[in-house]
Amino acid sequence: MDFQKLCTFETFQRVWSRYGYGGNLRDVIEQEFTRIKGITYLDHAAATLYPESLVRDYSSDISRNLYGNPHSHNPSSRLTHDTVERVRYRVLQHFNTTPEEYSVIFTSGCTAALKLVAESFPWRPQTESEAGSRFCYLTDSHTSVVGMTGVTSGQGVVALPVSPQEVENRAKDEAQGEDVICQTPHLFCYPAQSNFSGRKYPLSHVKGIQARRLYPACDHKGHWFVLLDAASHVSCSPLNLQHCPADFIPISFYKMFGFPTGLGALLVRNDAAGILKKTYFGGGTAAAYLSGEDYYVHSANISDRFEDGTVSFLDIIALNHSFEALYKITGGMHNIQQHTFGLARYTYMLLSSLCHGNGQPVAQIYTEGQFESPSTQGAILNFNLMDSHGKIIGYSQVDRMASLYNIHMRTGCFCNTGACQSFLGITNQQMKRNLQAGHVCGDSIDLVDGQPTGSVRVSFGYMSTFEDCQKFLSFVAECFVEKPVTVDQVKLEKLRATAAESQGSNEDSTIKMTNGEIHQADETKPTEASLKGFGHTDSNSHGGAYSLTDIYIYPIKSCGAYEVHDWPVGPLGLLYDRGWMVVNGNGVCLSQKREARLCLIRPQVHLPSNKLLLRASGMDTISVPLESSPQKHTSYPVCQSKVCGDRVETVDCGDEAALWLSDFLGQPCRLIRQSPYFTRDMKKKPSGAASSSSSSLSLVNEAQYLMINRASVELIQKQMSSRQDYSEGDQLLDTQNVISRFRANLVITGVEPFEEDNWSHLIIGTTRFVVAGQCGRCQMVGVDQDTGTKTKEPLMSLTAYRDGKVTFGVYLTHQLPKDSPTGSVLSVGSLVQPKIHSP
Repeated sequence: MDFQKLCTFETFQRVWSRYGYGGNLRDVIEQEFTRIKGITYLDHAAATLYPESLVRDYSSDISRNLYGNPHSHNPSSRLTHDTVERVRYRVLQHFNTTPEEYSVIFTSGCTAALKLVAESFPWRPQTESEAGSRFCYLTDSHTSVVGMTGVTSGQGVVALPVSPQEVENRAKDEAQGEDVICQTPHLFCYPAQSNFSGRKYPLSHVKGIQARRLYPACDHKGHWFVLLDAASHVSCSPLNLQHCPADFIPISFYKMFGFPTGLGALLVRNDAAGILKKTYFGGGTAAAYLSGEDYYVHSANISDRFEDGTVSFLDIIALNHSFEALYKITGGMHNIQQHTFGLARYTYMLLSSLCHGNGQPVAQIYTEGQFESPSTQGAILNFNLMDSHGKIIGYSQVDRMASLYNIHMRTGCFCNTGACQSFLGITNQQMKRNLQAGHVCGDSIDLVDGQPTGSVRVSFGYMSTFEDCQKFLSFVAECFVEKPVTVDQVKLEKLRATAAESQGSNEDSTIKMTNGEIHQADETKPTEASLKGFGHTDSNSHGGAYSLTDIYIYPIKSCGAYEVHDWPVGPLGLLYDRGWMVVNGNGVCLSQKREARLCLIRPQVHLPSNKLLLRASGMDTISVPLESSPQKHTSYPVCQSKVCGDRVETVDCGDEAALWLSDFLGQPCRLIRQSPYFTRDMKKKPSGAASSSSSSLSLVNEAQYLMINRASVELIQKQMSSRQDYSEGDQLLDTQNVISRFRANLVITGVEPFEEDNWSHLIIGTTRFVVAGQCGRCQMVGVDQDTGTKTKEPLMSLTAYRDGKVTFGVYLTHQLPKDSPTGSVLSVGSLVQPKIHSP
């Protein structure tokens, strides 16, 4: 049996029979999740998806009923109050508890709930005569948990990070008994499930910590409270508070339902609620207070006491419909746990067994066990991919390729530095060195000195399907496995046996294979040596010199190119390049990643008439002025937007352009331009740039210019034609088509492919430039600029050739004469004189 046959539903059912919810899951997906058609969404641990019936029912509810502020006493306010109280009860019912045992405090999310506990807990500082409170937390904890140390350290409280192994080593210690003499309050933050690896920690330890049976409770006398971080756990698993009566439980509802967002809760055990103390009080939390005297009496009701101001009552009402939809579709959390665990286990089994043609494993998976049981493992799979030589493939490269396949997942450290360090073997010193190397949380610097800074995470939700697993596994095999694909049959058989044993199934679950090989042609990646020198213009044709062959400006960001032959250089780059951009109805910049049809808009700059012309097939041509007069400038609003994370000040270009764009793109849009009074500088100054050099930017992402080399383009064309999986039905892209996809300002002829990567400076004609770095590429190069259709090439071939970072082209910033900042003109045919980096 080959790998493709292993990726079948029949094989999956042999491994795990508890799939779906007793009905036709495919019908549910078609009815409730039509918006994800063609998308493989595997980021449920970050935010799951909401069914469309939920939004319809909620919209009908708030359209039909009048909900007022619950702090008032009129009929509409009483309806809100009663509905909110009903939702509180439903939340407690979901976790198998009652209002007599727990209270629900609504917050903006799990992080806000954690912050509330940190700021309200009665910490006792350590002194010479008293040990003081202890704050303990598992090193496998979310950033928001570790962030509580920012509060405790300011109060002189000792914070003790505890490794998971330390807890396990003390799990069987005898109970110490209640300390009636010392009542110093301590807090242990314990995760129900790791958001990094999906590992589930024994919930029985909650009682163990409270009874001082576990480290470090047995070493510090006093009263131990447990904060159970359940945000990751409750997304796909039941939580029974009768079995683990934690004192404080923070959750986020969007991880459970997908909607509403920005709403969470802190569940507080009523017996522990009295220990929480507040210093600030807001509207609704006071039973009485005086404005001219330090006199305040808090509300007797626990929820009222901690919900400062008016709660987000319409979002809370939405929870009613969230619970209804969840139970109607799935029947409950136990069914969801069985379904999602089966998908995760199956994906783990095949991915961990997958090998390159030389027998080397494809994936390094970060897990404590082998997905034996849903009681010990959640629906999360964390890993890094490796090449056939055992080297880690950077997570940014994996993420970039996944976008080509419409696979949505998450990469990085997932706001869990402790687990990331533990699994990846990153020391504290290395973490600090990585920061010095420019790596910060959330960026795309995935390798430093060849070592990974993070990993890849796929996670499943209740609406995930076997087809999602199949598409993900096929994607890995197609893009990252050196052919022929093989499977470690011994390992797979062991995993299968474990799966059959834990499932308690007597059905035949034997998986037989013939060496695990896929019966398809060997796909050999061309080596750099075999391609070296191919596809570039014959150096003899230009005497070994370099020249500028094409100049393009893109007046409207992400719209079509405007080719020119002679063009003035402005203070921000080529004059009018990326001076405008299109934003959607919410004011968010549109790019071809979200709206590929932008490339079919062909703006032209007509200098003699001072007009920007908007052209597109089937549309009348309209124009907007290149330079607004002071009178017209004040007639349109100034607005704030963001480009590549930078705040930019822009000016709206009026209703005519907005209607034209909205009509063509089929959604509300507006055209805005960068304000002439706003300056945006490059984030990083190019090395070697003179202090007087201009580095101001238009609405470009990174730098003033992007330059590519025709020799590099033609090499990638050769790579595409040599890929044996390039089907005969696919038309090989011609040179001009590939050039247009890379959307460069300047195209040059070179002698060797990618030699421009080693240049530090260059002169084109009489204009001097500094190289500001290489351009990292994403799935946007897959958009055909002539038709707006999306393809996997040339990113597939570029990735195959450029091991590691997928870069193509270099960024430039100009060095204009100080006395004549706008006097230069670039012309096609100009000589290019490069300077190579000094060794």
